[in-house]
Amino acid sequence: MSAAGAGHPTPVAVDLPRSYRLLNHGPTVIVSAAYGGRRNLMAAAWSMPLDFDPPKVVVVLDKSTYTRDLIEASGRFALNLPTRAMARLTMAVGSESGREMLEPDKFAVQGLQPFDGPVLGLPLVPGCAGWLECEVLREQRNESVYDLFIGQVVGALADPRVFSDGRWHFEGADDSMRTVHYIAGGRFMQIGEAFDAN
Repeated sequence: MSAAGAGHPTPVAVDLPRSYRLLNHGPTVIVSAAYGGRRNLMAAAWSMPLDFDPPKVVVVLDKSTYTRDLIEASGRFALNLPTRAMARLTMAVGSESGREMLEPDKFAVQGLQPFDGPVLGLPLVPGCAGWLECEVLREQRNESVYDLFIGQVVGALADPRVFSDGRWHFEGADDSMRTVHYIAGGRFMQIGEAFDAN
């Protein structure tokens, strides 16, 4: 079995200068973090690339989330890009707080066997289309007032069936592998078809 999960090929490294392309189309993400022997994950609809070199991302993390506590303590987080096949999982980890669960490990509750990120060793969600490991660039005011966290991407992976040579290519894969966009009320949309402007 590969690190990405049963039936999934081994993720391939993404050149850091091109890693922003994993988020450029605006997908919903699952944020994962670990600190002091604890780990957690949550869904986030508001994330985006911020810069190319070095690559940076931003994500909104509400003050009430347990995942944010782990990120503030560790200074690290990962963005996992779930697929259409993972929509129920994404809703589940976005609807339940790790702080309020009897079992504090949402990975275990969801039956997930995370794999270690290539650079920071963060717990990554198997079966996703892409993964970004990030170190927090501390901006106290943004974090406390706007819940906005900036991360420098230090490691990036992608499922080669849908991302290679710095580009998404969903057209050749099953629709279940397309990334998703949360549109509220328990509904998602999947990414559509690519086309050239020429």
